[in-house]
Amino acid sequence: MFLNANLFAILLYTQAARNCLVGDRNIVKVAGFGSARYVPDNEYTASEGTEFAVKWIAPEVITHARYSSKSDVWSYGILLWELWTGGKTPYPAFTNPQVLDEVLRGYRLEKPKLCPSKIYDLMKRSWQT
Repeated sequence: MFLNANLFAILLYTQAARNCLVGDRNIVKVAGFGSARYVPDNEYTASEGTEFAVKWIAPEVITHARYSSKSDVWSYGILLWELWTGGKTPYPAFTNPQVLDEVLRGYRLEKPKLCPSKIYDLMKRSWQT
């Protein structure tokens, strides 16, 4: 989520490694603003028929079709996990319906092998519901 000078929010929907650009000196920039929304109240309800990137979005997006800055934080945690796994797809052993069921039961992605504990702690905090 980004805030403009008037404190209106821009919700990104899903942050994912596929939407990151790596530039000079390995500076990473988040891109993929095609699905971003400018919202005055920090929350957006998706219209009927909207498709979701299930493995990257917060559970409340799937269960209530509601995006907020909190759902962007969830996606950021998934993005960090992708980066520390070298670009693996999250929840590799699960289908989309299984991901939703497991996440709603409290399952969270495991710590990537080379990931420092402080970064994994940040990921886990981003996945708190």
